[in-house]
Amino acid sequence: MCGIVGLFLKDKKLEPELGNMLTDMLITMTNRGPDSAGIAIYGNDADDNSKLTVQSDNPAKDFKGLKKAIKKATGIKVSLTKKDTHAILKMPTKDLDKVRTALKKTRPDIRVMSAGDTIEIYKEVGLPEDVAKRFDLRSMTGTHGIGHTRMATESAVTTLGAHPFSTGTDQCLVHNGSLSNHNSLRRKLRRAGVVIETENDTEVGAAYLTWKMQHGSTLGEALESSLEDLDGFFTFVVGTKDGFGVVRDPIACKPAVMAETDQYVAFGSEYRALVNLPGIEDAHVWEPEPATVYFWKH
Repeated sequence: MCGIVGLFLKDKKLEPELGNMLTDMLITMTNRGPDSAGIAIYGNDADDNSKLTVQSDNPAKDFKGLKKAIKKATGIKVSLTKKDTHAILKMPTKDLDKVRTALKKTRPDIRVMSAGDTIEIYKEVGLPEDVAKRFDLRSMTGTHGIGHTRMATESAVTTLGAHPFSTGTDQCLVHNGSLSNHNSLRRKLRRAGVVIETENDTEVGAAYLTWKMQHGSTLGEALESSLEDLDGFFTFVVGTKDGFGVVRDPIACKPAVMAETDQYVAFGSEYRALVNLPGIEDAHVWEPEPATVYFWKH
């Protein structure tokens, strides 16, 4: 049992409140997932710049001198903003892959949480409220975001095992459920060159969608294909640079509720995650249908 939340803003006036609203939604889902929590925030695009969100179990050691190490290895100047165990590295978009490669060589213990023009992912072990405070999630702004509270049922409770999972540029996924064919699919995707770092079934789901989109599918088409290729019980909420998608498996035994107004589209594992959103009393509220893809795009 896990908790999922998501918020896609239509009204730009709400963008300064995205982190605050998502944090309230996330904390409400604590009893569905007290082991760890995470959030993906999509901010506004910075022209010709991209960023890596990175994490370290020993940030004082690994982040010290990191900018200089990357500059020495690549000749590329990066900026670094530290947030607890995470940091945001910004660089020219054309240099993103070079910096990521250099990072593996200069700081092999640092893990990349996300990469892209707008996405930032923060996740750690602990209660959702504590995780939110560590990263000051309430102060974050953006156009859309998704969050997850985890109750581990199969893999270990670790930072890498927390959601969201990001396996492609400006892409991420959160999941409630269990995929039964993740081992065979993981082997297939790895043979195809897709990088999968954990034994978590959710990362396989994220990698599958990335793989489909790398081969020309839109997010909507990739989600449609998942209904045929993924076995098990799942509710997925997916983020891309400009989009937000939801799909449930054909049986749809995992709870889900959505709400839409002129200002936003919201998702929660339970309605109580949505009750504090502005104008919720006048929203169109519904339970997403089984085996049906829902998608919104800026």
